[in-house]
Amino acid sequence: PIEVFGAATKKKAFSSYEVVVISVAKNKTVRSEEGLRIIADKTIYDDIKLDVLLVPSAYEMDKFLNNLDLINYIKKQNKSASWLASNCSGALLLAKAGVLDGKKATTWAGGEKELLKSYPKIKVQFDKNVVIDDRVITSNGGPVSYQAAFKLLAKLSSNNFAKEISELIQFNRLERAFKP
Repeated sequence: PIEVFGAATKKKAFSSYEVVVISVAKNKTVRSEEGLRIIADKTIYDDIKLDVLLVPSAYEMDKFLNNLDLINYIKKQNKSASWLASNCSGALLLAKAGVLDGKKATTWAGGEKELLKSYPKIKVQFDKNVVIDDRVITSNGGPVSYQAAFKLLAKLSSNNFAKEISELIQFNRLERAFKP
């Protein structure tokens, strides 16, 4: 999603948007599951009003699900942000914050039963790459997170603009890669 929205902000039509990486800890250095070190722009302890909050995932979610500061941050953003989104197991964070109560949602492929069992107020959707309900987008992880990012970009701008960015970063070529 950072690639999708980063590319979009370089276009005049979307140049007023800013992609901001937010750390869960006061330390702005974040290490991804794959070992990539990222320096966040802000932390959840900074006073920042977002238009969109996109929650990523991790292989081990317990430390995030038990972080009350993070859950409260998501609840606060839910009151003011135009859109909330999650990729993969990040849906568990939106669920814990109550964002998904009464909504259709998905999570990582294969994790739907766990989401339903843990959060019975959610209308869990099985075998769906991306689910949009009201102003919330949830998706599976991996390459599907790109698909979700394009759907969110289309909601924030237009289908044509999302298609333009897909072509710019050559995401549209993936479909052709599997055709004979």
